[in-house]
Parts: sequence; structure tokens; C-alpha cells
Amino acid sequence: MSDLAAFFEVPWSDYRSDLVDALWRTVSYTVVSFVGAVLLGLAVALLRLSRAWAARAAAAVYTEVFKNVPLLAIIFLTYFGLASAGVRLDVFTAGCLSLVVFYAAYLSEIFRAAISGVHAGQTEAGEALGLGRAGIFGHVILPQAVRQALPGTNTMLVDLLKSTSLLVTVSAAELMSEGRLITSATFRALEVYLVISAVYFALCYPLSQLLLLLERRVRAGVPLSPWRRRRLNAARALLAPGPTVPVGDDTDMKAGAV
Repeated sequence: MSDLAAFFEVPWSDYRSDLVDALWRTVSYTVVSFVGAVLLGLAVALLRLSRAWAARAAAAVYTEVFKNVPLLAIIFLTYFGLASAGVRLDVFTAGCLSLVVFYAAYLSEIFRAAISGVHAGQTEAGEALGLGRAGIFGHVILPQAVRQALPGTNTMLVDLLKSTSLLVTVSAAELMSEGRLITSATFRALEVYLVISAVYFALCYPLSQLLLLLERRVRAGVPLSPWRRRRLNAARALLAPGPTVPVGDDTDMKAGAV
């Protein structure tokens, strides 16, 4: 029992503020990188679907390169490689840039497959309604593609959150970096990394469950944005059947007509 008590002797109260800062930095890396990866991935996906051969080729080269290079190598190239070439980035910028270019390659494939999965008849219907190319993409194709891309995108988000731990190699001050500092000060590697792993689990598991709930709601046809909900309610109100005429009143009307 004394050995077990001695095993848990890390003074966590001394590192509480540092862990909170590291947690906040991990979330910041995740949010900024995911937003950037979604935007870049969508742009690359549209280039892959472009009619211009040069655009398709450039997007394909980008996708294949970053899909087949380890994330750790990209982090080193961004932080150390660019610095040796005279381009010095701070740790946060280098870390986010590495995650963006890496995950944008995977998200572009998810988005491309989702957009391609929308039936061509949807485009023809948009043209019949008089919508332009931007209107067709924004109001017809994109909402349907989002539903198809959501499962893969959710997986990438959780994976990106876990991959921020690789930024420990450049001392990014996120959770894993803070765990390494605490280990160096206390020499309690097993306990410290068990706690850090538990924190990652406490972040990833609820996030994955919330994303799964979101996916189910979208699959069930529940509109997510308020303005779409208002439009759906208005459409339902227009399509709702009007008040029916009672049988007695209908008989009286016929009698009066006679």
C-alpha cells in the first residue's frame, strides 16, 4: 500500500495552471488547424473537380504528396526546414500550418467524394430554377455534400486533436509538452503520462460522441442552421391541410343550394 501511495506523489496542484494553459493551447491548435484544413481541403477538392487539366493535376500532386508524407516530417520541415531557408515561423504558426496542410489532403478527398456523390440531376434542377453556378453549388450541391462528408470529417477532427501531441517535438507547450516538463521535474513518467492520456481521452471521447449525435441528426434530416429551420417550418405551414368542413355544414349547404 505504501508503494502504491508513493507511486502517486506528483504534486499536481503545483502544475494546475500550467496544465490548464497547455489544455487551452491544445484546443487552440485543434480549432485553428481544423478550420484552416476544411477551407484548404474544400479548395483543393474543387480544383480536383475543375475542368482545367492544370488545376486538377496540381491538386492531385498536392493530395498525393501530403497523404504519403508523415506528419512528423511535415512538422520538422515547417519549423526547422523553413528556418534553415530563412523563413522563421513561431511555434504556434508552424504547428498549425503543419496540421493544416496535412489534414487538408485527407479532407479534400472526403469533400471530393461527397461532391461527386451528388446526383447530376440536382444540378439540372438548379439550372431549371434559374440559379447560377454559385447558387447551384451553395444552395443545392453543398448542403447535400455536407451530409455525405460529415462522418469522415468528424473522424478527421478527432484524429487532428490527437495529432497535436506530435507537436511535442517542437516544444509547442501543448498537453504532451507539459507532460514532458512535469516528467523531467518529478521523474514520474508512468503516472504523468497516464494522466495526460486520461486528459486526451476526456477531450476526444465526448467530442466523438457529440459529433456522432450531430451526424445522426443530420442523417435524420434535422436542419442545423436557424434560417433553414425557419424555412422548413414555413414550408410545412404552407403544405399543411386546411380546416375541413363538418359533415353537417356540408349537408346544410347542399340543402340551401337546392
